[in-house]
Amino acid sequence: MEDGTLKALSYCEGTVDDDYDVRQWDTREDCEVRQILDRIADKWSLLVIALLDCQSLRFTQLRREIDGVSQRMLSVTLRHLERDGLVTRTVHPVVPPRVDYALTPLGRTLHQTIKALVTWTEEHQKEIAASRAAYDSRREMMET
Repeated sequence: MEDGTLKALSYCEGTVDDDYDVRQWDTREDCEVRQILDRIADKWSLLVIALLDCQSLRFTQLRREIDGVSQRMLSVTLRHLERDGLVTRTVHPVVPPRVDYALTPLGRTLHQTIKALVTWTEEHQKEIAASRAAYDSRREMMET
């Protein structure tokens, strides 16, 4: 281990919130938090949740709105979100079959969190771009 490298996550203890434990994101088999975060934070899930904010949409409408998503990936994403209780799937008994997707009350609570994250990103994107450029410049100088 390099000098100055901490062996445990205890360096975070006592900082902001004493009840908050970063180890809750552990990848242990019995720890669901990491699995849930991986599911809801992937790019397709975030976009689906954002699009379903105030309206229900059909599969084809979602696919049209989400640039780059394949039919298979959208199906898998919707199935996972439905399993997690974030999206409802309503099949209408018409020909041809019509299926609508909408956020559940639980999904709407998650949308508020995503909206806050997007707002933060928009507010700080210039700072992040400047930091990236400075980092890239330092890396280039070190490599030459």
